[in-house]
Amino acid sequence: MANAKVGDKISFKREGNSFEGVVTGVRENSVMVQYGVSKEKDEPLITIVNHKNYKITK
Repeated sequence: MANAKVGDKISFKREGNSFEGVVTGVRENSVMVQYGVSKEKDEPLITIVNHKNYKITK
């Protein structure tokens, strides 16, 4: 399995919903992903996804 690099687009699932985002950081076991912008706070939505739980979509 190939690990994502910074700038790669990935898809992942959270609580039964599918999301797409851009990798902003890479760690040993996971990646940091920006997957949108909060409408209330006007801040980026960022989450951590384990390498086993995403697919690279480019």
